[in-house]
Amino acid sequence: MRALIQRVTHAAVYVQARAIGKIGRGLVVLVGVTTTDDARDAESLANKIANLRIFEDETSKFNLSALDTHAEILVVSQFTLYADTRRGRRPDFMSAARPEVAEPLITLLEEKLQMLGLSTAHGQFQAKMLVEIFNDGPVTIWLDSKEKNASTSP
Repeated sequence: MRALIQRVTHAAVYVQARAIGKIGRGLVVLVGVTTTDDARDAESLANKIANLRIFEDETSKFNLSALDTHAEILVVSQFTLYADTRRGRRPDFMSAARPEVAEPLITLLEEKLQMLGLSTAHGQFQAKMLVEIFNDGPVTIWLDSKEKNASTSP
């Protein structure tokens, strides 16, 4: 699984001009699933997201995690994170998991974040969405569950 994380002051996701998910201070997590991902990837990524120290403390150092700051999390499916652009001009999405594989894993990721004590909101799977992101910093972090040390202990 891949996640593009943006620290935000607030964010929302809209489907057909209706807000279906909103958060205040926290993280927008754009999540892509590949064909070889499983529940371990979702759990590993959830732990990393919850414990990643990307919020500033009183000395302006990145010493606080989403758990430390009670950040809210907006989870949005994003199959395009598995775009292969090595050939031609049109991205190839063959590495992205089929919806019947991806949706349960993204749901599991969100459930794991909730089990860790974080408040979450989400987009709508397979819908055309507009995502409003007020990136704070800006801080944007790329995570991949297949990379070494993807999980973080509390």
